[in-house]
Amino acid sequence: MKIEIWIEFASTYSYLTVMRAENILSEKGIDLAWRPFLLGPIFHAKGYESSPFVIDPVKGKYMWRDVARRAAHYGLPFKQPSIFPVNGLKAARIMTAALNEPWCGQFARAVFKAQFERGEDISTEPVLTAALKECGVEPEYWLAKSQSDDTKTALRNRTEEASRLGIFGSPSFVVDQELFWGDDRFEDAIAWALNIQA
Repeated sequence: MKIEIWIEFASTYSYLTVMRAENILSEKGIDLAWRPFLLGPIFHAKGYESSPFVIDPVKGKYMWRDVARRAAHYGLPFKQPSIFPVNGLKAARIMTAALNEPWCGQFARAVFKAQFERGEDISTEPVLTAALKECGVEPEYWLAKSQSDDTKTALRNRTEEASRLGIFGSPSFVVDQELFWGDDRFEDAIAWALNIQA
């Protein structure tokens, strides 16, 4: 059985999932399929000019406290970045280009650590270069590949697929066409997968 994990690099709650997903699913014997996508076009289609956490300051204040609590519960460092939501387009393109690479998940973790552990701006090339170097790969090659027409089209198609699946937030999990939303539903998605597998 496979769990698709749909992530947007600007998403605070995706940080919590990405940092733990590979180890947990490996232990459970469940395959993982990363699905980077962009929430911006989905939000814009709903008439949102920004993240709901920015549009509603009360919800935003709660979110930052909730993420800090959950990070502490998982034993993860957490630092609120100065820019939110950050532009995750370049990171999403790199991950899209590298989806078949064994270090794909490591790249996602490196980017999320840069953003939510060190407060860095992941829209900048130096931060993404450092994340690629952390994976032990050639940054120039992957930065160039992320700008190819094929990669750009693949990410657009993935975002359109997310919309068709009814995905409206990140992280989201798809298990055999069943949709779960939010880091706090990761365990529910796992239970669903294990039940199908049994």
